[in-house]
Amino acid sequence: MSKTISGFSKLSKSKKIDWIVDTYFSNAEDAKTILKQYWNTNDKLQQLHDEFIENTITNYYLPLGVAPNFLINNKLYTIPMAIEESSVVAAASKAAKFWLDRGGFKTTVISTTKIGQVHFMYSGDTEKLKRFFQDVKPKLFKDSEEITKNMTKRGGGILDIELRDKTSEIDNYFQLHVSFETLNAMGANFINSCLEQFAKTFKNEALNFDLFSETEQQIEIVMSILSNYVPDCLVRAEVSCPVEKLSDNPAISGEAFARKFIQAVNIAEIEPYRAVTHNKGVMNGIDAVVLATGNDFRAVEAGVHAYAARNGRYSSLSHAKIEDGIFKFWMEIPLALGTVGGLTGLHPLVKLALEMLHKPSAPELMQIVAVAGLAQNFAALRSLTTTGIQQGHMKMHLMNILNQFEANDEEKLKLTDYFKTKTVTHNAVIEALKSLRN
Repeated sequence: MSKTISGFSKLSKSKKIDWIVDTYFSNAEDAKTILKQYWNTNDKLQQLHDEFIENTITNYYLPLGVAPNFLINNKLYTIPMAIEESSVVAAASKAAKFWLDRGGFKTTVISTTKIGQVHFMYSGDTEKLKRFFQDVKPKLFKDSEEITKNMTKRGGGILDIELRDKTSEIDNYFQLHVSFETLNAMGANFINSCLEQFAKTFKNEALNFDLFSETEQQIEIVMSILSNYVPDCLVRAEVSCPVEKLSDNPAISGEAFARKFIQAVNIAEIEPYRAVTHNKGVMNGIDAVVLATGNDFRAVEAGVHAYAARNGRYSSLSHAKIEDGIFKFWMEIPLALGTVGGLTGLHPLVKLALEMLHKPSAPELMQIVAVAGLAQNFAALRSLTTTGIQQGHMKMHLMNILNQFEANDEEKLKLTDYFKTKTVTHNAVIEALKSLRN
């Protein structure tokens, strides 16, 4: 039976596990054995993982796969992907191979600006606040110099600070809206440190501004925090080829394939129910690479989906058209990524993943990640508009079903061969396995 506990975080790792298995599991020893099976035998490496987060009890594995043959701006890549979903790596690899012979992927970083905000409440004359902001703006830069000096030396730092009036939406609500360039760092800690200094300076200087009344001097800082919505940290990825070269299936012409493919994209552009699933396919590729390279996939997800709804309706991230006989498929997507700081310098597999990608800068990683998303989306749409999504996906899922029912190597070999010409469903696999065992 569940029960509360005081001082859990102060317990040793072994004591934490003892409490958990005794409290929640009918067979405490079996539960403890499973948890310990996932510990690394290298004590130093295990300690590193233990210290990534609080209250660590074990490691949680995800497969790290690779998708080769990605030609991006005429440079070959093998892309690491950390994901548990069947067929994602296979689909990305297939798309990479398809476009390898058709010119590969082209990418452009459009902008790399990131945003942070100081949210505050001010009761008084807005014109006085604007005057105060103009007076205090230079001091905001000056007081943050100790934080920004190293970033500035490398060519980054604070780009601009704006005062934004949001009182039409919430009474007395204003913002300091700040743009940053953080170079190869994702920059969350840097941005948040700057914002907290701005808030301190802004509040203190208001107490001494002559034009303010006593009430107006009492600016209330609500919070200071970066935004994961980064519509100006944008990368474009695209593929194109003559329509007649688009199909490698003699049963369907390139023109027919292109027409149906574009129809599928058009539907995702106007139908939110389809757009969400369409974009989930994009994120299958993006999240897998973001996770493999030690970046924050939750931040990326939040920012990307906000961008997909930026025009007031949730819509497709990718687009397609035929122009002068050329099929074009492209996507512009916001990605705030880093190749220094955080896990990038700590996690051994992240270090390997980045080395596999030729030790990219943050803008280069933006391009690689965007390509993984576009490739995954292309592969999904290609399946949907030709053979159907389940044929390829369920064949990849076959092994998961067989493992669920503890099939041995001989059974796996026979059933993999059996389902080469048959539709894979959960029930069909169970029946085939029962028949084989009988």
